[in-house]
Amino acid sequence: MLLNLRLAVPPGLTTQVRDLLESDERVTNLVVLPGAAVEPAGDAVLADVPREAAGELLGRLDAMGLGRQGAMSVSEVTASPYRRAREAEAAAPGSPDDGVVWRMVEERAWSDSRGSVSFYAFLTLATALAAIAVITDSSILVVGAMVVGPEFGPVAAIATGIVLRQWGLVPRSLSLLARSFCFAVLVVAALALVARGLGWIDPSTVTRPRPLTGFIWHPDHWSFVVALLAGFAGVLSLTSGKSSALVGVFISVTTVPAAGNLALALALWQVEEMRGSALQLAVNLTGMVIAGVITLVALRVGWRVVQRRTGGEVVRAR
Repeated sequence: MLLNLRLAVPPGLTTQVRDLLESDERVTNLVVLPGAAVEPAGDAVLADVPREAAGELLGRLDAMGLGRQGAMSVSEVTASPYRRAREAEAAAPGSPDDGVVWRMVEERAWSDSRGSVSFYAFLTLATALAAIAVITDSSILVVGAMVVGPEFGPVAAIATGIVLRQWGLVPRSLSLLARSFCFAVLVVAALALVARGLGWIDPSTVTRPRPLTGFIWHPDHWSFVVALLAGFAGVLSLTSGKSSALVGVFISVTTVPAAGNLALALALWQVEEMRGSALQLAVNLTGMVIAGVITLVALRVGWRVVQRRTGGEVVRAR
């Protein structure tokens, strides 16, 4: 898998940048367009690099001052059906699917920690679906709620902030999670009060036996295990070259359903269910953050080992 680097290079750095990229066997499809960059002004440089080499090259370009004086952007190449592309990928250590571009991880974390109307809307809709799943004791609706829930982004951003020492990400992401879950739970609780007034639900709705959804408010050691596994899967999906849509279902399984049950319990004032749901939510979020930190640390250490065993930087003259 190749990534495309698009650079706006000040004229004073063009020679250095071109020499760096041209001398690296992992770089292909190199194009230099003098004076083509308008903002920032300078020369436009395009190059394709394997995913597993992109992080190192971006770091070296940044060390030249390109991040301050020019501009860098990265995008995925959909297909590269030519021989030099395969040779470039073969020259890079490790597997393209395992390559982590830490700059991209960091940028995504900052983006995921920023609240938006759509984020609040999706979380509220997911919580409402989860509440209806509790009412009807429907595992199908639980899955539907898990698909809609967007909450893993800020969870992963917390882990990213801790591992990459981007400390501003941690309170920003925690604040987003707290505000969005409070908003979603209160909105769904208000809707549940309306449903209670219409006679659609009553306290027995949540206190009766619920074989398919009763686990939602009963945290135990398995809850923490599931949270850890969800965190591992979620962070791997965000950092690797391959991810599955099903990961979105898995990483939501431990959070949104608890929020939906909490909203119902609040509207029906079932204190035990409120306590259990809130504890389930806290255990799951904590477990996912811990798993995220462990996964990111393992990826950083593992990639350093791969580079060391393959001789570090693979830079050879053509």
